[in-house]
Amino acid sequence: MNFSLRKNEMAPEQAASRRPVAVTELEPNNTSRTGVYVFGVIMFAVGFLAVFVPTCLAGGAPEIRVLPLLAAVLAGIVLAGCVRIAPQWESVTVLRFGRFNRIAGPGLYLLIPIVEYVTIHIDRRIITSSFSAEEALTADLVPVNVDAILFWMVWDAERATLEVENYPKAVMRSAQTALRDAIGQQNLGDLSINRREIDRELQEVLGSKCEDWGITVVSVEIRDIQVPKELQDALSKEAQAERERNARTILAEVEKDISEMYVEAARVYREEPDAMQLRAMNLAYEGAKESRGWFLAPTGLADSFDLRKAAEALEK
Repeated sequence: MNFSLRKNEMAPEQAASRRPVAVTELEPNNTSRTGVYVFGVIMFAVGFLAVFVPTCLAGGAPEIRVLPLLAAVLAGIVLAGCVRIAPQWESVTVLRFGRFNRIAGPGLYLLIPIVEYVTIHIDRRIITSSFSAEEALTADLVPVNVDAILFWMVWDAERATLEVENYPKAVMRSAQTALRDAIGQQNLGDLSINRREIDRELQEVLGSKCEDWGITVVSVEIRDIQVPKELQDALSKEAQAERERNARTILAEVEKDISEMYVEAARVYREEPDAMQLRAMNLAYEGAKESRGWFLAPTGLADSFDLRKAAEALEK
C-alpha cells in the first residue's frame, strides 16, 4: 500500500478493488493415477525383456527374430494386464467368466488372463457433487432455482457395482428428485428460513434410498436460492410494506400507552389538588432552570403556590 497518496486520492489498485469482481470456481485438485500407469509400463517392459533378451542372446537370422519379437510384446501385455496395483482410496471389482468374484485392492492384486477382468474402479473417499433444481415450484406455486451440494461415499463396493447400473448418475438423479419434493412442501417465504431443516430432510431421504446401493449420504447443503427477477420487485415491496405496517403498529401501541398515562395523571390531579400544585411548582422550576435567568409567572399562578400545603403534600 502506498502511504504517500493524499487523503482524497485513491490508488489504481484500490479503485480496481472496489469494482465488482466475478467469482470463479476453484480448479479441481484431483489425485493423480500416474503411479498406476507407470507400474503398468514397467510390468510391460519386464515381460517384454524377459522374452526378447534371451532370444537376442541366442542369435539367429534377423528375419527369424520377428516371431520372438511378437512373443515378447504379447508377454509384456499379459504381464501388465495380470499384475496391477490400485491406489489406497480405490477398490476394484473383478469378474470371473462374467460373474462377480471379488473386490481387489488397494495395493497389488493379480488377475488370471482371459478368465478374470476388471469392470470398474470405485473411489472410496467422500465425493462432493453439486446439483440443482431449476424452476422448482414451491407450495405457493412460485418457480425458484436452487443449487445444492451433496457429500457422499461408497461403503460397499460390491453393492455399488451390482445393484445399480451407474451409481453416480443414480445418486444425482435421486438428489434432484428429493430436492424438488422438499421445495414443493415449503412456501417461498419459509424456504430460506427452513434451509437447515430441508438439508436434514434431504439427507434422511437420500440416505434411506442410497443405502441399498452401498452408498452413504454424509450431508446435503443448499448453497443458493434464486427467485425470478420479475418477482424480486414484488417481494421487495411486500417486505417494505410489512416493515411499515409493523412500525405503525408499534407507534400506535406507544401512543395508546402514553394516553393511558395521561388519563391516569389527570385522575390523580383531579382527586389530589396538592399534586397539581406540586406539578405547577415543578414546571416553574424547570422553566427557570432552562431559561437560565428570571422566570416571569402570572400573579394567579404565584398565589396558587401554597408552600404550607406543598410541604404537607411532600410529607404525605
